Amino acid sequence: MKRRDFSLAAISAATVTSLPLVAIAQGPVAAKKPIEGTDYLSLDKRVPTDVGAGKIEVIEFFWYSCPHCNAFEPQFAAWKKAAPKDVVIQRVPVRFRDDFEPQQRAYYVFEALNMVDAMHGKLFNAIHTERQQLNTGAALAAWADKNGLPEKKFTETFNSFGVASKARRATQLQEAFKVQGVPALGVAGRFYTDGSLTQTMDRALQVADYLIGEVRRGR
Repeated sequence: MKRRDFSLAAISAATVTSLPLVAIAQGPVAAKKPIEGTDYLSLDKRVPTDVGAGKIEVIEFFWYSCPHCNAFEPQFAAWKKAAPKDVVIQRVPVRFRDDFEPQQRAYYVFEALNMVDAMHGKLFNAIHTERQQLNTGAALAAWADKNGLPEKKFTETFNSFGVASKARRATQLQEAFKVQGVPALGVAGRFYTDGSLTQTMDRALQVADYLIGEVRRGR
């Protein structure tokens, strides 16, 4: 989903789920060397990464109410699980509008409480399969309470300084990578790709693999 689509006033989750998807995979993709400017972009200014020497950071930019991100999640989770040891994968929730912030903070609540594995997929499912409207802090807290995370604990963490700081940092990363739509991938603080550039998110992962290799070779 392109960023310009999010500028429309008050898009509900139900409306978003009716929008056409960027293809996640359309059968085998012919192997070809990714082209800079076509399949991926090099950043004008490198973004500092939070990983140590010898490690390569890959960021997935996403939004819980985005149908593209929901469709991509199982594929990305499998790719993340199979990633080499020198690749450090981060998820970063975007904030294209102010009303994205509750879901942005929700991810960092899960992270702070070591509950990403338990809650991340469930929230996608609640929004896109069960069609729940979970775009406010109160709605998210009530939903969390029904799914094993006490409402009081969720709310305390949601309103904490640490979660607020991580949400601000996520928005800064989104702007630094010039994210144009989600899902999108940032590699090593230097490269950006998404489904609009590559035509499918399957191809975007292939491009990410290529860029990881380029970084290893000292590019």
